[in-house]
Amino acid sequence: MALRACGFIVFRRLASRIPPPDNIEYLLLQTSYGQHHWTPPKDPGEDSFTTALRETKEEAGLGAEQLQVIEDFVRELRYEVQGKPKEVLYWLAELRDPGTAVTLSDEHQDYRWARLEEACTLAQYKDLQDTLRAAQRHLEAQQDK
Repeated sequence: MALRACGFIVFRRLASRIPPPDNIEYLLLQTSYGQHHWTPPKDPGEDSFTTALRETKEEAGLGAEQLQVIEDFVRELRYEVQGKPKEVLYWLAELRDPGTAVTLSDEHQDYRWARLEEACTLAQYKDLQDTLRAAQRHLEAQQDK
């Protein structure tokens, strides 16, 4: 059975003087262990959505009251970690106040708000890069409506 982790791809929209889609930045956290890779906040736990909310609060200090979940976007990633299967479920969530401070847990040593291409460079893994690009396309399609 695969280990399951859940989290949010947290994004914020910058001041309106920056035209879309360049006004969107994604939150990535850098682990304090291993190869110090960058990912959105996530972890295993109870039911999937509750886990995503709890982990985002624990790992980045961002609670449900600070996030607006984009209900029609969810992605599942499947890969192996140390030879064992892992599934990660990501929802998309906008930070209501773009100036809200991020507070890291001990699991992470740094965070960064990054526009799509920088976020994909930091993410390193193709499946996470594809998920970030899908999130961007989804947000751009919503703006066009």
